[in-house]
Parts: sequence; C-alpha cells; structure tokens
Amino acid sequence: MTPNTLLAASLFAVVSSITPGPNNMMILASGVNFGFARSLRHLFGITLGFGLMVLLVGLGLHTVLDRWPVIYSTMRWAGAAYLLWLAWKLANAGPPSATASRATQPMGFFAAAAFQWVNPKAWVMAVTAISTFLPAQAQPPHVFALAALFMALNLPCVATWGAFGSAMRRVLQEPKKLRLFNMLMALALVGSLIPMLT
Repeated sequence: MTPNTLLAASLFAVVSSITPGPNNMMILASGVNFGFARSLRHLFGITLGFGLMVLLVGLGLHTVLDRWPVIYSTMRWAGAAYLLWLAWKLANAGPPSATASRATQPMGFFAAAAFQWVNPKAWVMAVTAISTFLPAQAQPPHVFALAALFMALNLPCVATWGAFGSAMRRVLQEPKKLRLFNMLMALALVGSLIPMLT
C-alpha cells in the first residue's frame, strides 16, 4: 500500500470502528453491566473476529458472495434477527448479582468473534475496506497487512466504548437507572440496524 492509501485505510478503520454500531453498543452495555476487565474476552473476540473476516473477504470470500448474493442476504437477515434477540435480552436484563446464572455473564470470546459473521455493519466495513483499499489482484501479504491494520485500530476504538461503559457504572448503581440504561441500549442496538438494512 502507498502511504496515501495507508492513511486513507487507517482513517476509514478508525471512523468505522468508533462510530455507533452493534459491537460498540454491546461492549458499552457490557462495560456498564460487568466492568471493563470482565468484558475483555468480548472485546478481543470482536477485534480478532472482525480481523479474520477482513482477511477471508480479501482472500476471496467476497467473490462467493458476489456469485451467490442470497448467502449475503440470508446472513444479513439472520444477523438482524440475532441483534433483535440480543436487544430483547438486554432490555430485560436485571442488575448482575453474585449468584447470577451463566445467562447473565458477559459475551465470551468465541461468541463475540462468531457474531461478526452475522453483524451487518461488520460485513459492510469488511467488503468496503477490501474493495476500496486493495487492488483487484492483491496478493495475500497485502490482505494480511490490511487485516492487521484494521485489528490494530479496531481494538482501541471498541475498547473506548467498553471503558466509557465501565466508567458509567458508578452513575448507574441503582437498579432503576441500570434498567433504564439497558432499555436505551437495547433501543440503540435496534436503531443501529436501520441504516444497514435499508
């Protein structure tokens, strides 16, 4: 990549990673409900899962999606359904307690990594990155470099949302305030789907 392309790709990675979307809404809510340290597996799952997506799209997965667009549409709608289910769970979540069940634990590494494959915003970001910043006949080292760049810049951007959520825990100690916050985050999660599905 030329220096200009590298700069443009870096700006795209930062802007697309730090703006609101399903990952950021979920890591913000996780930071509030569970704290930053307990949300780290979720955070690393997002970053590595998305980096793998960029890598595989760049190595040719996008051609499969171009050939069979029904696969992309199916994943997009499956992702929307999953996000609605997560929003419903979040809206109905109570305050975490010492005796909380596994259902009230933060999202784990593998679940967060797998979520990228049904996350409409992640697909838009990955396909846009590959089609915009790599030449048509890009070699694997270039694809690896772009995926590494996205992971390196995605991690601090998403971590900012988790850290902000963790800092808000003090303000949201009361169950009523936490419940209101969770409902607002559920609505934001649903709202993040609108531009991606229309």
